[in-house]
Amino acid sequence: MTDWFAGDVAERYDESTAGMPVEPVVDFLEPLAGGGALELAIGTGRVAVPLAERGVRVAGIDLSPDMVAELRKKTDEIPVAIGDMSTTRVEGTFSLVYTVFNSINNVTSQDGQVDAFANAAAHLGPGGCFVVEVGVPNTQRLEVFDLSDTHVGVDELDFDTQRLVSHHFSLVDGEWRRRSVPFRSVSPAELDLMARLAGMEQRERWADWERSPFTAESTKHVSVWEKK
Repeated sequence: MTDWFAGDVAERYDESTAGMPVEPVVDFLEPLAGGGALELAIGTGRVAVPLAERGVRVAGIDLSPDMVAELRKKTDEIPVAIGDMSTTRVEGTFSLVYTVFNSINNVTSQDGQVDAFANAAAHLGPGGCFVVEVGVPNTQRLEVFDLSDTHVGVDELDFDTQRLVSHHFSLVDGEWRRRSVPFRSVSPAELDLMARLAGMEQRERWADWERSPFTAESTKHVSVWEKK
């Protein structure tokens, strides 16, 4: 797999996501993490570090060495395995496995996403939970998802293949830069089936980390599946 988060993307990641609240995420995850937590696509530790600071045993998997290098500037206490979240294993079992901010979409094939669910389940003890935060699939082939003075984001979706490319136009040091990242769009129903194949069943689904009801108008969901 290509590391789309190398170099200056990793260096600027925390700055570019600074507007995204972390505390509600940690508040949601902490009660599920009594037996430890494993983050798939742990990245710079934006969520994992504050979760660990609350006394949770946290481990991670990430494809990008540069993102993990940014995490290492914050702490050496969180073990991280470098590799694909679909296949990479770490030692031990956990009561919580989670992946946030559309990271499941970084796995760009259906088989890979199925394998990611199976890998999550393999790390869970009985009754453990897999939590995923991800956007609801686009309804248009081209959608502007962000528009500001310093960033323009445009999603391009192929409905036939579910291939989604997010185009980011960012103003950096007075210069506009373009970065296009491939994803695989996936519906809540398809994710439920992947969970079922992995021996998990849906326990909760919310529109956000504050547990707002998930409706037809929701643009993302936070879903919880429990290992049988």
